[in-house]
Amino acid sequence: MIRLGFAMLLFLSCLMVPLSANAQTPVALGGNVYYEDDYSPAKNVVISLSDVEQVQLTTQATSDDGGFRFRGLMRSTYTVSINASGYEPITLTVDLSFSSDKVVAIYLKRSSEKQVFPKASTISMHELSIPAKARELMESGKKKLYQDKDAGGGLADFQQALSVAPGYYEAHYQVAMAYLTLGNPEEAEKSLRKSVEVSGDKYGAADVGLGTVMLDRGSFSEGERTIRRGLQLNPNLWLGHYELGRALLNEKRIPEAQDSAEHARLLAPRAPMIYRLLSNIHLQEKDYPALLKDIDAYLTLDPDSPAGIRAKQLREQVQQKITSEHLAPASSEP
Repeated sequence: MIRLGFAMLLFLSCLMVPLSANAQTPVALGGNVYYEDDYSPAKNVVISLSDVEQVQLTTQATSDDGGFRFRGLMRSTYTVSINASGYEPITLTVDLSFSSDKVVAIYLKRSSEKQVFPKASTISMHELSIPAKARELMESGKKKLYQDKDAGGGLADFQQALSVAPGYYEAHYQVAMAYLTLGNPEEAEKSLRKSVEVSGDKYGAADVGLGTVMLDRGSFSEGERTIRRGLQLNPNLWLGHYELGRALLNEKRIPEAQDSAEHARLLAPRAPMIYRLLSNIHLQEKDYPALLKDIDAYLTLDPDSPAGIRAKQLREQVQQKITSEHLAPASSEP
């Protein structure tokens, strides 16, 4: 008995050494911040990091793609908080006690107050060089395009911004988004190519948008290459991972498509179209339980649109398929 107790004590002490050493290994907490209304990255938004006692440790401003990363943290519980003017305050508790690096996606929701503020602190270093009038027209156009669903009005504002600042490559990109909404992919492609040209091919969103237009016209391999270039410039662009997954699915490269779709879901878990892509992938694999989960996730985000109504109908069919396969007699074949 004494020997057993000594052996158990020795065993536990062996376990405790690596755990103690592991607890001293620094970890990191990072992720991306997006605006919920249009899933665009929230640039230069200040994030506060506090410890378990709610003592503020440090602050950090998000990058141009909405990214942030706190390094060198001890294994503990932390609180991430954001207070952006015009948006609801966010407080997120993250437990890093038993994990390594963790990535989170945060969405800023507009405040319910009647007064509507422009997106605060969203100016990149490049945009600081753009005249204020052009930036004002850019924000006005984005509001019209994404919130008011007035693509024509947004297009007019973006074009006026470019008349003030021809080098405003973000505005060329938004012109393309307006043309796509208006059903004019030819003009959209011209604007996307102009955005790539004016930026010196340093603006990942433009490459992803251009690749998407290529996919829509059936140029899958060319579209894939262009999207990959965009992701090389901006690895955290969730739309790029989504579009890459779409390209790979069309090329029947199912495992790679699923990896890209899952990466997009990690970065933007509240974007409904990601679950539509995952549904198509799992349908190809005939993985009906996973397909059912995809549809359920989609319906929590978009239940009442025409696509949501179709998803409800598809869900019934998938459920029937799963039930019939479960009730079917087992095959005698191995």
